[in-house]
Amino acid sequence: MNTNRNVGKVGENLALTFLKNKGYSLISRNYYTRWGEIDLIVEKDTKISFIEVKTRISTIQGKPYESVDQRKLFKLTRPIKHFLLQDRYKNRKLSLDVISIELNRDQSLRELKYFENVEINS
Repeated sequence: MNTNRNVGKVGENLALTFLKNKGYSLISRNYYTRWGEIDLIVEKDTKISFIEVKTRISTIQGKPYESVDQRKLFKLTRPIKHFLLQDRYKNRKLSLDVISIELNRDQSLRELKYFENVEINS
C-alpha cells in the first residue's frame, strides 16, 4: 500500500543510499525536536549536511522539490540550531540540502535530484 508514510520511508532509504555512495556517513535519521524534524543528518570530511527529503509517486501536484518552499526551509532552522548545541559538531562547515525523489507506482526510483546548499531567505 502506498501510504504517505510508506512512500516517505522508501524515499529516505533511497536518499541515504545515494548519499552513502557519495561518501557521506549517517549521523542521525529523523532527528526530532519539538520544533520539527530533520529527515537526515550526514557528514563528509568536515561538512555536516542537513537533508530534507521529499518523495512523490504522482507529480500531479508538482515535483517533490517544489513543495520545499522558504517557509519549510525556515522551519528547519530551529531543529538545526538544537542539533548544533552538541559540542562535537562546532566549527564545521554546514549545508542545508534537499533531495527530491519521484517513484514509479511499484516504488522503484524514477528520478532523484540533489540540491546542495539551499539558501534560506529570512
